[in-house]
Amino acid sequence: MGRFADGGHGQLRTVNEINVTPLMDLTFLLLIVFMITAPVLEYETDVSPPEMTTDSRIEDEPEPVMVSLTRQGDIIYQKQVVSLDALAQKLAFLRETRPDVGVVVRADGERAYKDVVDIMRTVRKAGLGVKLATQPES
Repeated sequence: MGRFADGGHGQLRTVNEINVTPLMDLTFLLLIVFMITAPVLEYETDVSPPEMTTDSRIEDEPEPVMVSLTRQGDIIYQKQVVSLDALAQKLAFLRETRPDVGVVVRADGERAYKDVVDIMRTVRKAGLGVKLATQPES
């Protein structure tokens, strides 16, 4: 306990209270700092895509089925150019004969995203699992 002189009478008086005003100021300052910085840290995301390879489960299969989309927009299935409707029929037949097969979609990087999604949607509608083939980045 601290003591201080009382108004010039020469007597000392003991202090029984702690001044918490500076402590409260510091607490509110830290609270404000964390309230401002927490949302900024939460929404700070890395938007650069990682290096990607195909899923190892498909690579472990003896022969995954490859569907390719060329730069010109041709869909190639089993070394034949097919339409999207013909691909759906062929994949439905494949599902009956090999229900556990996986499909790897390889598309040229210059093709529109919508074209790749259309092929993936067709594979999913046929009831097969689909993965995207990518090149390892150097």
